[in-house]
Amino acid sequence: MHASMKIISTVLASACAALALAGAASADLQIGVVDDRAKGGDGTTFFSQMNDVGLTQVRVTVLWDPAAPLTIPEQAELEQMLPFAQSRGVKVVFAVYPAKPRQAPLNAAAAAEFAAFAAHVARTFPTVKEFIVGNEPNQTRFWQPQFDGNGGACVAFTRMLAASYDALKAVDPANRVIGVGLSPRGNDDPNAENNISHSPVTCLRDMGAAYRGLARAKPLMDEFSFHPYPKTDRDTLMKGYRWPNAGVPNLARIKQAFWDAFRGTRQPLFGEGGAAGGLKFRLDEVGWQVRILASAEHAYEGTETIEPTDEQSQARIYGDLIRFLACDQSVSSLLFFGLVDEPDLDRWQAGLIRADGTLRPAYGAVKSTFAQTQGRCGGKKHSWRHAETVLGARAKFPSMRRFLPVKHRYWAFNATAEENARFQAGVFRAGTSRSAMARQLARGRGLLRTSGLLNAYWTPLVKFPGRTLPRGRYVFGLRLAAEMNPNRTATFMSAPFRVGHPGLR
Repeated sequence: MHASMKIISTVLASACAALALAGAASADLQIGVVDDRAKGGDGTTFFSQMNDVGLTQVRVTVLWDPAAPLTIPEQAELEQMLPFAQSRGVKVVFAVYPAKPRQAPLNAAAAAEFAAFAAHVARTFPTVKEFIVGNEPNQTRFWQPQFDGNGGACVAFTRMLAASYDALKAVDPANRVIGVGLSPRGNDDPNAENNISHSPVTCLRDMGAAYRGLARAKPLMDEFSFHPYPKTDRDTLMKGYRWPNAGVPNLARIKQAFWDAFRGTRQPLFGEGGAAGGLKFRLDEVGWQVRILASAEHAYEGTETIEPTDEQSQARIYGDLIRFLACDQSVSSLLFFGLVDEPDLDRWQAGLIRADGTLRPAYGAVKSTFAQTQGRCGGKKHSWRHAETVLGARAKFPSMRRFLPVKHRYWAFNATAEENARFQAGVFRAGTSRSAMARQLARGRGLLRTSGLLNAYWTPLVKFPGRTLPRGRYVFGLRLAAEMNPNRTATFMSAPFRVGHPGLR
């Protein structure tokens, strides 16, 4: 018997037991896959494999073509898939977005056409209640143009999401609208040589501004879809990104950006109503690509274009990923990108099953980890509360214990932060209160003063004009305001220093 047939026989034999387990246990963190293979071929095999691992959600794409605005691609395949999924206790999630980046709806009329398509899909498939609207609109690959004279991709996407929310709720108020399918990375550079894109933090800022401009009395989304891929496939789970990008260990950065963008509006935020309340993450694309074993090479074609990890590292990461995210009550589900590898090496190979049908170590790791945990936290739960100051803000003032000569003209100190921030700096008479100094800095006042942009993670020299100061005691003052939300500020004051010897005239 062929190896893949043995696998299928084993999977089928355990399917009933897996179904019983899935029905008896209610997991906190749901796990599943993103895989359009669910739409075609042998549904029995695909969903039985899902049952064997413990996967309870599958996300499939439904693409919109404005040239045929009410045509549902692969409608027959979707109709065939849904009974298989339902009979095996697997929830189907539709990801609905434009088929091509140049088909992105850039105005209100086009957004309404897309929303009409989303509603048509909901009416056609009334058993599906969860819709992810959008797919990485902050990436050129999925939305063009990224930058224009009307606010850019994330502003236009907000109009599309708002129209889709209203249309899907009009079909059935029980429909769950999940936005945005946000990519974890972007360069925020309209003049970049390639991959012109928005970082997730900047995209959320633009979405918040666009939402406020719509003056809506309704939210934009019920859940938030995010794709926390690693920066490279050889990264460890907890390596993450620097601001303004974000991966699995940087979810707090996304929560903060969401709070900055939508605070005070009708859109629910992360962390509202206690640790378990508020908006939830749908982490619906996650994956570490792996090298292909020599024994499976016959099932693949083309040439690898990235630096993949090894299968044992992938398996370890996937198990740790479930345990880590189970302790974050803001994460409702985790979907691995691919149950089965794509055979074209230029595409995606992060599945639990190789293209030849054999099982990767990650298959067993996900299965055993979920069986042990049932998606519940086995350690300390992650806590988060929004910040109201600049993230990671610090100032390093020079030590000036002795008096400075009256001819002294060099005045400077260092400052840094873990996000971009605007700064106002000044020199003030000692004895000025911190609150009074903060007010004067906000107005650009000071005996000496300077201002500028503090880029994240840099520690630049904050330097004042080269002028002398009268004899007396002084302090340096610094006020930072977060670029993404100027209401988040941080103020620093140095120890006093003296200019001129107190015993000399």
